[in-house]
Order: sequence, then structure tokens, then C-alpha cells
Amino acid sequence: MERVKKVRKFAARRLLGILSRKKTLYSTRRLVEATRARGYQARIIDVLKCNLVLATGHPRLFHDGVEVTGLSVALPRIGASVTAHGLHVVRQLEAQGVPLVNNSVAIARSRDKLRALQLLAGAGVDIPRTVLARGGGDVELLVEQVGGLPAILKLIQGTQGVGVMIAHSKAEVESILSTMWNLGQEILLQEFIAESRGVDVRALVVGDRVVGAMRREARTGEFRSNLHRGGAGTPVVLGTDFTAAAVRAAQVLGLEVAGVDLLEAKGGPKVMEVNSSPGFEGLETATGLDIAGAIIGHAADLAEGTRRAMAL
Repeated sequence: MERVKKVRKFAARRLLGILSRKKTLYSTRRLVEATRARGYQARIIDVLKCNLVLATGHPRLFHDGVEVTGLSVALPRIGASVTAHGLHVVRQLEAQGVPLVNNSVAIARSRDKLRALQLLAGAGVDIPRTVLARGGGDVELLVEQVGGLPAILKLIQGTQGVGVMIAHSKAEVESILSTMWNLGQEILLQEFIAESRGVDVRALVVGDRVVGAMRREARTGEFRSNLHRGGAGTPVVLGTDFTAAAVRAAQVLGLEVAGVDLLEAKGGPKVMEVNSSPGFEGLETATGLDIAGAIIGHAADLAEGTRRAMAL
């Protein structure tokens, strides 16, 4: 006789959903701790274990066979490798009226490097000069348009320094472009900021403020400063120009929580990248700050504000 799995429902008054693949990840564990400290219950929701039920006027979400209901607020922590399905889940929660700390539009903008840079540049945020190189064109002209060699080459989709290369000669640029084009990849050619070689600043934005920042320095022989590439982080107090640039970049993309990477150029800060699901183990370690608490505090404020608005 076929066994029918009983469908249970999550139901709680103060329930915060954390969309994360693994509950053992540092950032996820810290967010759970901060959630409980705030008086909320935490539910870890793996987006790859979610089924979406679409029915007129009644969108439903199931996680591992259990219907997810009663969420006060949800915090997407969606890795780049699961962006597509993660966005499906976020949009389903939006359809259910669940408040989200980073909505689907903002996450999608941040994951497309070209779209993010287009929006930032259009809003007057200072960025490195960038060219989309797609399947042809005069390489010498492309290099000239970003200020000459060396030049940075990036995959449009990439994270933690993966898909980021440096070219010191025209031949290197041609070789990288040819290889990537043959693989069907689109490449961004970007200005190399010499005075910031191997060093950048990561600012963690929550709402309208920077809650922590560190300067990241690449290990010897590496130009990428990402901690995942062996870089080291030291705490830094940002000046008003860097703070304003970080907050403005997050706001332009519509992100309430964001990791903003900035370069220390001669003319002032340049926004290099904006991450919608920033890890913060390195930042908490370097600064001793409670970054998880700041994020959850913002999520709880959003939930309470929504609850009060619905009660009116």
C-alpha cells in the first residue's frame, strides 16, 4: 500500500525564514543565533528542496514536503550557482506577501555584473571603466577604451574571484577573449586601478548605513584580494566618501543588505562589485562586530513594520 506523506505546516507568530543551502555554513549559523537572540524562531529553507504550487490567488511553497506558512520575514542567502531556482522561490514568497530582505529584482540585478554596472554608472556612482566584449571587435580599441594595459577581464557571472583575470599584453587579452568566446561566455574588460593593485575595501551595508568594513589584501603573487583566494582582512573605519559610495551603490540596486567592494583610486572610491548575499565570517573575525545581529535586527524591524501596517 502506497504510503502518503503527511503534509505539515510551519506556523509561528515570529518566524524568520533563512533561504540557505546549508545550515552548517558560518553565516547561516550566525544568522540563526542572532534570530533566536531577537526572540524569533528560525527556519532554514534550502531552495533546491522547494516545490512551488501555482494556483489562482493561492500560491504555495513546500520545503522538503512541508508547506511553509506563517513567515514573518525571509532573508535570501542564495549562492550564485543556484540563482535561477533561488529567484523562483523568492518570487513565490513575494507572491505570498512575505516581507523579504532583498527582493528578487534587486538580487537579479546584482548577479548580472553588466546590468549592475549599467545601473550604477547611470546613477552617477563612480565605477572602473568597463567594456562588454562580445565575440569580436578590435582588441586594441577595447583595451584603449578601458585605459590601456594591464586590464582586468571578468565573466559576467562569477563570484569570490572566480572568472576574474588580468592581462598584461595585447596577446594575453586576445588569448583570453578567444578562449572565453569559444566557450560561449561574455566577457567584461575593465580598467585596472594600479594604485589599488591587490587591495580593496569590503563594506557591509544594512539599510542606509555601513555596519562594518575591512581592507582586503591579496596574498603574495595574487592580484585578487578575495578572502576565498587567500587574502587577508583588516578592520578599517571608512571616510564619508567611501561610506556614501557604498550605501548609494546598494540603494541603486535596491538591496537592503549588500557587500560592496570598493577600490581606493586616486580620485576617490570606485565601486567594483555589489554582492546580494555577502558572507561575513571574515568581516566579523577582522572587526569583532556583530554583523549577523545587524542583519537580523533589520529583518525584524521590517517584519514588525509590515505587521503594524497590516493591523491598521
